[in-house]
Amino acid sequence: MNSLDRGSVARLAWPIVLANASVPLLGLVDTAVIGNTGSVAALGAVALGALVFSFVYWTFGFLRMGTTGFVAQATGSGDSAEVRAIVGRTLVLAVSIGSVILLLRAPITEVSLRLLSGSDAVESLTASYIGLRIWGAPAALGTFAILGVFVGAGRTKLLLATQLTLNGVNIALDVLLAGGFNMGVRGIAIGTAAAEWVTFIVALALLLPLLRSDHDDDEPFWPKERILDLTAARKLLGANGDIMLRTLFLMFGFAWFTNQGASFGEATLAANHVLLQLITLSAYLLDGYANATEILVGKAVGTGDRALFDRSIRVANSLAAPSAVALALAVWLLGPAAIDGLTDLAAVRNVARSFLPYAAVYVGLSFAAFQLDGIFIGATGTRGLRNASVASCLSFIGLTALFVPRAENVGLWGSFIVYVVLRAVFLAAYLPGVRRQVGADA
Repeated sequence: MNSLDRGSVARLAWPIVLANASVPLLGLVDTAVIGNTGSVAALGAVALGALVFSFVYWTFGFLRMGTTGFVAQATGSGDSAEVRAIVGRTLVLAVSIGSVILLLRAPITEVSLRLLSGSDAVESLTASYIGLRIWGAPAALGTFAILGVFVGAGRTKLLLATQLTLNGVNIALDVLLAGGFNMGVRGIAIGTAAAEWVTFIVALALLLPLLRSDHDDDEPFWPKERILDLTAARKLLGANGDIMLRTLFLMFGFAWFTNQGASFGEATLAANHVLLQLITLSAYLLDGYANATEILVGKAVGTGDRALFDRSIRVANSLAAPSAVALALAVWLLGPAAIDGLTDLAAVRNVARSFLPYAAVYVGLSFAAFQLDGIFIGATGTRGLRNASVASCLSFIGLTALFVPRAENVGLWGSFIVYVVLRAVFLAAYLPGVRRQVGADA
């Protein structure tokens, strides 16, 4: 850590960037398989069903983010027993939540279908998809927790191996079951659930040797007293609750953007959705630097080294900022070709091209919010994360109320860009307090 430079940050970040870049591929393959072997209703059912699980799993994304900060700090302080205790506590929590989701599969399906609008055929197939895929929930959430350990421990190549396992097995099973065996929506759902369990087993197989290699203390491999420590458990639950609220308000902000765009007609709604795909892909790539920041900041907090805390932020930002600018230019210059590849509807293409510069500006400015997210997750400053997310989301809603009636989609995109800037501004206001809690300069 004393030789921290851009190269060391890049080595942490690139496996995460590759892992994140592979995520959109899965959705594209699912769409291609069912789009070429199934009906329009089947394609709609997969889209709606995937949306339900995206919402559910995003809600419990704290299992990854919360784990990362605690593990990074314990690793930085050299407390390997506490790392194992964190793993135990988080895995119990993850599998418990996944099991509750499984037990509530009937009401989850019913509520989801009431909230989503679709034809009778689409709703029937969506119910089938949810009912089958939900069996993978305990494994999916358990994998979230393990990924958090890999990131917190700085073992990002293990994260890449896990993510590639999930995507590779999922794609193979989807093609085999939905395409080869002509099982349609059921094949996609079964393939995804099975891939989640295979990935969980593989992740455990990668995790246990890592924990054993660091078992250099006199405590049991699974230190039960630490795992069951109520103070530590309350701290974990409190941090996870803050992150969950932060994520829900973030999701609501994006949902608000989509809903506002729907009022301008189908072409504008579709165009905004296409541009959001470019923003999402860019976010996956930039998140690699944010994850590297989580690792570095967490270890600095664990060692109580404020100088290392400051240097970690400077070095990570020095890579993230130019990468964001490069991605913004790529969106601006290559966006027209990407738009043409995503839709052949002339009206949608025209609207998307006219608002492409706004998407590029958003990407260029977004890195600050991502990097600050990484700092606060690594430092487990979850209260600041929660408060900044709430404040920026409410500000975004207020901005749309002010500007959308006057400037329609231009006002919406302008407000959306200010939204991502405000996320950074509100987080930055809490940063001095987080920094003061780190030990004296080394």
